[in-house]
Amino acid sequence: MAAIIKDQNLVRVGKPVTPDSRKRVVLPKTVVREGVTYYVYHNSVGQIILDPQASIPASELWVFENKDILASIDRGIRESLSGKTITRGSFAKHVNDAP
Repeated sequence: MAAIIKDQNLVRVGKPVTPDSRKRVVLPKTVVREGVTYYVYHNSVGQIILDPQASIPASELWVFENKDILASIDRGIRESLSGKTITRGSFAKHVNDAP
């Protein structure tokens, strides 16, 4: 299994929380983002890790299933971040050219 904790710099957030009678814990608003679900992990000493997950539309799943496409996108992002871009000017004149 891949490492769950991707950043060891953990920060305590808010006041301590206690599970209610139905074993629910309310998370502080500052750590919960809209539209995110969580995988829940725990270890032998009782620590609980919430690993945020984001859903993607099924129509976009093919990108993540195609290693070549995903590698190409990653390469393009790395090139862009390192300044390896070419300016092609404005494409504004083509806005109304869509079929």
